[in-house]
Amino acid sequence: MSSTSLKNNLAHTFEHLDIAISEHEFAFAPREVGQVTSVATGIVKVSGLEGAGFEELLKFSENLYGIAYNLDEEEIGVILLGDDALLNAGDEVERTGRVMDIPVGDHLIGRVIDPMGIPIDGKGAIPTGKRLPIERPAPAIMDRMAVNAPLQTGIKVVDALIPIGRGQRELIVGDRQTGKTQIAIDTILNQQGKNVLCVYCAIGQRAAAVAKVIANLEEKGAMAYTVVMVAEGNHTAGLKYIAPYAATSIAEYFMEQGRNVLIVYDDLTHHARAYRELSLLLRRPPGREAFPGDIFYIHSRLLERATHLSDKLKGGSLTALPIIETEAQNISAYIPTNLISITDGQIYLSPKLFEAGILPAVDVGKSVSRVGSNAQLPAYKAIVSLKLQYAQFAELENFSRFGTHLDENTKKIIDHGERIRSVLKQNELHPLTVPQQIVVLLALTSGLFDEIPVDKVQEAEATLLKSTDQFPGEVLKRLFAAQPLNDTDHDVILKTAGELLAPFKQKAEPDQDQKPN
Repeated sequence: MSSTSLKNNLAHTFEHLDIAISEHEFAFAPREVGQVTSVATGIVKVSGLEGAGFEELLKFSENLYGIAYNLDEEEIGVILLGDDALLNAGDEVERTGRVMDIPVGDHLIGRVIDPMGIPIDGKGAIPTGKRLPIERPAPAIMDRMAVNAPLQTGIKVVDALIPIGRGQRELIVGDRQTGKTQIAIDTILNQQGKNVLCVYCAIGQRAAAVAKVIANLEEKGAMAYTVVMVAEGNHTAGLKYIAPYAATSIAEYFMEQGRNVLIVYDDLTHHARAYRELSLLLRRPPGREAFPGDIFYIHSRLLERATHLSDKLKGGSLTALPIIETEAQNISAYIPTNLISITDGQIYLSPKLFEAGILPAVDVGKSVSRVGSNAQLPAYKAIVSLKLQYAQFAELENFSRFGTHLDENTKKIIDHGERIRSVLKQNELHPLTVPQQIVVLLALTSGLFDEIPVDKVQEAEATLLKSTDQFPGEVLKRLFAAQPLNDTDHDVILKTAGELLAPFKQKAEPDQDQKPN
């Protein structure tokens, strides 16, 4: 290129730059900057942000964020969403003009994230897309539909006696180490192939416990339809506080697409304690058990977001399984009673049953589902007598401990109840299909297990479960249909089950007075 051509090109370029600069409108973006006045564990006090609003997201140095929570005349109390050791008095803080939000979308499925939406599974960054505020209003009453479809957990005692419907809020309550989390994990595993997405929110759990849950989900292939959000025990109280709200926004995104979603909060005891810690540090007045007065509201506004949307809103559903921990079986404590009054029923896990090896340790007498029976599959109507039989057994078992002489009818009820208890036992991570449950429980309520020794009941049940495919295909299909079993189906199931269980029946002892021929 000649020098003349080069000069002409440069002149042409500069001419375009001059035009672009002359046409550009320089705009100054105002920034409202304040100052950190004090730093405490999990909270900071800032001044100089007169225009800040309630729950507005504030940005600190070191890429830290906080939520404006106490709006006083001279300073603002901020819930810190990060490590307070990175802040000092005098540091700058500025307004963002927005509330706390979380990324949502299909790209989150199969990932493990923290409450800020940052991946912690080592699988790389998550593509940025749509974001939703973590605090969203619950759907209006007119936008909801009745709970009319079952959410199968794969657990016999739950699906048969304490059924859960899609859009329901069912509390799982019990002392520590009684199998609460396992009930929820088995329910997630049972959603495989049922077009139900799952969100598991771990709040204040040990890292080892969370790692075990994730390993189980990956091993069983459940991470293909699950999002895991983790706020570990060593995270700040602010992250534990926002975790369930952020997880619910992710679940709501899928629900609003017309999909069915299951969300597990594990557990809200740690959530309540984190909020109590923040409230006391912010000098809010304490109430019962030192919890602030609005502790009921923080959980009610969370759980009210679980629902079944109407058809005009695509008919999606969000089913919530909040978990709560009791101390010394005290379900009348402040937080448990709050959640019992908010939810649509509870599954109570008894430490006595757990210690006796009866797993899952569900206390049927203290458990209830206020909605699920309306959404239960009609096939379960064939075993409606199971709960009454089990209740009669539990009452008579307590009575028999006094050593009272029992009549034959009472002994028969107790013997039958022992077999019910044995059949309702179920290994973890092994959810059962609807046909497997109906076949076993129908045989149980009809007395086919009564002639089998108690120590062989589970072996006989295992044989029955493995042989489910021997039942006629038409009968198995009807078990999933919205129609009750007819008399023919009932007879076919009992006949086939009786043949499979016959080898396990105890042989009658020969009469001593009868002489051999």
